[in-house]
Amino acid sequence: MAGNPIDRDAPGFEPPPYPYDRLDAFQKIAAEHDGGIVDLSIGTPCDPPPDAVIAALGGSGSERGYPASIGSEALRRSIARWMGRRFAIDVPVSRIAACIGTKEFVATTPQYMKLRRPNRDTVLYPAVAYPTYEMGAILAGLRPVPVPVLADGRLDLASISDDDASRALMLWSNSPSNPTGLLDDLSVVAEWGRGHGVPVFSDECYTEFTWEGGSRSILQHGLDGVVAVHSLSKRSNLAGVRVGFYAGDAEIVEYLREVRKHAGFMVPGPAQAAGVAALDDDDHVSVQRDRYRSRLEMMARVLSRWSGLEIGLPEGGFYLWFDAEDAWDFTERLAREGGALVSPGDFYGSGGSRHVRVAVVQPDSKLALVASRLGV
Repeated sequence: MAGNPIDRDAPGFEPPPYPYDRLDAFQKIAAEHDGGIVDLSIGTPCDPPPDAVIAALGGSGSERGYPASIGSEALRRSIARWMGRRFAIDVPVSRIAACIGTKEFVATTPQYMKLRRPNRDTVLYPAVAYPTYEMGAILAGLRPVPVPVLADGRLDLASISDDDASRALMLWSNSPSNPTGLLDDLSVVAEWGRGHGVPVFSDECYTEFTWEGGSRSILQHGLDGVVAVHSLSKRSNLAGVRVGFYAGDAEIVEYLREVRKHAGFMVPGPAQAAGVAALDDDDHVSVQRDRYRSRLEMMARVLSRWSGLEIGLPEGGFYLWFDAEDAWDFTERLAREGGALVSPGDFYGSGGSRHVRVAVVQPDSKLALVASRLGV
């Protein structure tokens, strides 16, 4: 019996332009300044990791064999100790696993959750957010449904329709938020997820840089039905090493651990050794907190004086986020006059279209160069 004919002209998926590629023209403008461009558009750390971390990266001897996909016993125990110190919680090692940074985890998890619950087809995520939440749903052939964010940073969970809730595979939360720096009430998010049978994935990679109160995790409100996602990229200036981890609900973590084994996701052994050294040292994080706080204060002051806008500090993270009315015009003017590149807010959803994000990830000397060019 003949099967269905193949439509050879059917359109396939075409990746949209990568958001930051849209800044190429402004990069060239900013680069014309004496001293070159000061790139404040991407949250790439510039400060050095601790010497002990570099030593562990180069001296573990673990490069010869295949590393454990779930993370070495040493790494997972180090993660558990860190969570105990930072959040005063006891997470069993069996509920912890490593990932290759967290961007790949954010981008790939929806397809695995779809395999787990094939009768659901929706990913919920903050309407103003890191774009990979939406893209992960798209790459999995799922419905990305943005959830409005209230002025105080909380997800407007009441706005989620009954239909979307019943179809949801997962809900992403992000606190402190990239890009807004606002904090959500993670206890309320966890409660909503459990009440609707929707797993909550809480992206907490900026938690060490929480300025309003202490660091917080959704796991402080119980492990069932929730998964916290963390990265060493921001905390320890290890974005190039790609070490992240996820922890929480026993069934979900075990499922993802097993699926990811089959997919060959493995954090390199030397990177895992570096992760142990980084997680066991809190002192360098305190130093980094002071750096980012000082840079946030400096750039808020400089840009406020130059633009006439009132630019306040975030509740968390290392980004300034403010209403510039015409974000692309602000971005161009700052490139021309200050030689600095920033991110227009529509990169993070239409709700951010009037806003600008400034990542204070350049050395103090570079930030001072921008201030000098702007005459502030």
